[in-house]
Amino acid sequence: MRPLPSGRGPVVLAADVGGTKTFLGLFLAGGTDAAAPLTLLREAKYSSRDAASLEQLVARFLGDDRNRVDFACFGLPGPTGSKRARLVNLPWELDSDALAAAFGLSACFFVNDLLANAHGIGELKAEDFAVLPRGADDAAGNMAVISPGTGLGEAGIFWDGRKHIPFACEGGHCDFAPRTELELALLKHLFHPYGHVSFERVLSGSMGIPNIYAFLRDTGRIAESPAIVELLKHNDTGAVISTAAAEASCPLCVQTMQLFTSILGAEAGNLALKTMATGGVFIGGGIAAKTLQLLRQPALLEAFFAKGRFSEFMHKIPLRVILNERAALLGAGRYALHAAELMASRA
Repeated sequence: MRPLPSGRGPVVLAADVGGTKTFLGLFLAGGTDAAAPLTLLREAKYSSRDAASLEQLVARFLGDDRNRVDFACFGLPGPTGSKRARLVNLPWELDSDALAAAFGLSACFFVNDLLANAHGIGELKAEDFAVLPRGADDAAGNMAVISPGTGLGEAGIFWDGRKHIPFACEGGHCDFAPRTELELALLKHLFHPYGHVSFERVLSGSMGIPNIYAFLRDTGRIAESPAIVELLKHNDTGAVISTAAAEASCPLCVQTMQLFTSILGAEAGNLALKTMATGGVFIGGGIAAKTLQLLRQPALLEAFFAKGRFSEFMHKIPLRVILNERAALLGAGRYALHAAELMASRA
């Protein structure tokens, strides 16, 4: 860790906790106010599923620096809003007071992971985004984030006329709405095992990609490749399928990802309309950044624009892919300063 200057601002521990991996980072703030610049001191990435608890990962990461941290903020998958959290897709139960006591923190905050992602957008540079449609030159106003990863996260960013204010939601658990005969068949295929078929069931790495692949295979629409079968025995299903689709080496994988990206485009458009995101929609998560080649194909944009009488309106909305995997980590650090400033003002 870099030596800390005298008269320094607070040191912030930030975390982006996901069902697959957890990012941890230490930041030095340039002051105590919420808008102070953040300097990354060090960072590390860990497998979430290999750890018994978040405390274990934090202890491993901090090491001898555990007494140098002032505030912490953890971006968590699932709803937050209290001092206790039970995570979606991970068997961890968290207590912010217990974490603060264990690591000598002045305060510890929990925030929804997509809310952290939304806060992180303002920390990024132009090169951290891939622009799909540019949208209108004067695009401004509300924004939104949709992020397929282990699950599916969504968040809005409200424009109050002076600044953007991110807010969390759980739109990934809304009902999947089929638009074509093929998607209707997919819904029927998933209804019996799940009962409630959410967008997360079709737009995520842990469930969505495998579910679509199995649907196309099990309904006899496309034959499975023996080579892919072997790869799936020992590797992550989503990664195998998306890689084979990008290489065009497996027709079933290609069709799987075409259907996935079409549904992603449709739900990104839904989110834009629900939040009036005239300032733009951002696609985050590891899947998007790793499958950018596939997202640039027509399926995603055709579905994004296809909103009937609002098609012309949709063409004015910028759509960008977040390429910087630190977005949520940066956002958690920024949120910690906001929350600490608010806490001080109420003291």
